[in-house]
Amino acid sequence: MITIPEMLARNARMYPDDCALVELKPSLNYRREITWRQMDEEANRVANALIDTGVTKGDRVIHWMMNSIDWLIAYFGILRSGAWVAPLNFRFTGSDFKYCAEICGARFMIIGEEFIERVDSVKKQLPDVEKIFTLGSSFPGYMTGYRPWVEGRPTSQPIIDVSPDEGCSLYFTSGTTGTPKPILLTHDNLRCAAMTEYAHHGQHKSDNFVLIPPLYHTGSKMHWFGSLITGGRATLLGEVNPRSILETVHKERGTIVWLLVPWAHDILVALEDGQVRIEDYDLSCWRLMHIGAQPVPPSLVKKWLQFFPGMQYDTNYGLSESSGPGCVHLGLENIHKVGAIGKAGFNWETKIVDEKGDLLEAGKIGELAVRGEGVMKEYYRNPQKTAEALRDGWLLTGDMANVDGDGFIYLVDRKKDIIITGGENIYPVEVEDAIHDLDAVNDVAVIGIPDHRLGEIAVAIVDPRPGANISEADIIGYCRANLALHKVPRKVIFDKVPRNPTGKIEKPALREKYKPAAATG
Repeated sequence: MITIPEMLARNARMYPDDCALVELKPSLNYRREITWRQMDEEANRVANALIDTGVTKGDRVIHWMMNSIDWLIAYFGILRSGAWVAPLNFRFTGSDFKYCAEICGARFMIIGEEFIERVDSVKKQLPDVEKIFTLGSSFPGYMTGYRPWVEGRPTSQPIIDVSPDEGCSLYFTSGTTGTPKPILLTHDNLRCAAMTEYAHHGQHKSDNFVLIPPLYHTGSKMHWFGSLITGGRATLLGEVNPRSILETVHKERGTIVWLLVPWAHDILVALEDGQVRIEDYDLSCWRLMHIGAQPVPPSLVKKWLQFFPGMQYDTNYGLSESSGPGCVHLGLENIHKVGAIGKAGFNWETKIVDEKGDLLEAGKIGELAVRGEGVMKEYYRNPQKTAEALRDGWLLTGDMANVDGDGFIYLVDRKKDIIITGGENIYPVEVEDAIHDLDAVNDVAVIGIPDHRLGEIAVAIVDPRPGANISEADIIGYCRANLALHKVPRKVIFDKVPRNPTGKIEKPALREKYKPAAATG
């Protein structure tokens, strides 16, 4: 069995002097690159430093850094030491970190300078954390500088015997729906993610994957694993705006870019409004744009293909519990099915089930379940949640969906986000897609709020495009013309739509924010 760290070692042997990664921060005029051999050697230095410090196989090492080449070096180094790597969300607070450290039972940590203050605020409450290594230049006395710690360590790979089904990574959910849950992935899970991505998008050595989303999340990194298999180059872009994305593709000759919905939308708005001009860039190298992490409005994809008619497009569906994206995907050849999330991914199975777990026929709405080698080992230290999510090898995703007559799966909404008004189900994604069709709308979220008569009513939070002239009556009127009456929002609120770093709408925060005002409005 070849593991993810062994893929890195193989690339160092086969392509030692080829560029592996480029790190960019355009506004700072910063560019750094590293070869496969250098990356492999630096990862070995980290692994040997951890082992010399007392890390043993199965220890948990918290990894809290911003996107960078150092992020990936530390990630591979931790895995090579035989420890479990536990990447943390860069938005986590000090109390979030404390919770994660306690659940992990972590004794060791590697952190970026951005997180020193957050760690320091709760360190006294974490007596079991023995060593903290930081990339910061100024830090409390109990921390250790990362670079002096790894400098001079052996560049040879330590020999650690691991089996495919052993745990190696703890990924914490983003926390937008409550306390972050630790998801234990195995070496086999990570290998499955790489093989699935490669099978879907056919990366080759000449590809350059432009990597933008946060690396702590399974989606971004697992997509890149497909390029890792082939020794393809990747570019880590540290700034997210239409100009920087287009300039990076143009200057670095990017061939694959995975975007979140808001970023793709921002590019389209910038092109439509003349903020950027497509003719100013040579984008002929860009062969594939794909989107995941959230429902994708069909109107966005159709508009994208008007600007980029020759570009391949794919929608990818997954979750951390399935080792990231790919358990369902649209497929490059199925652009005519935009709106669907697709069919079962490479080496995956899917089904739609009712509350009892029984299979539903095509057209019926139920919960999406998936099965494959990427299904997590467990929710760490939470057997009850594990038993609820895993049944006979199937992972219950918590997403409501249906299947059409051609076998394509359409995501309806998160199970917990369904709005029940007067006994009728409203699936917010359907309403959001309708409102997204309005050119004056920048972003939208539909939530349910309590109502004494109907139980719940649908409320649309709408973020208009700058300078757009649109009213509540315009939106409700459009919905009345395009949706069943019970699905029409009862109220429209104009405000920003909060999204987490992976692009998901933070609906619990919206429900909490607008419950009093909307309920009395």
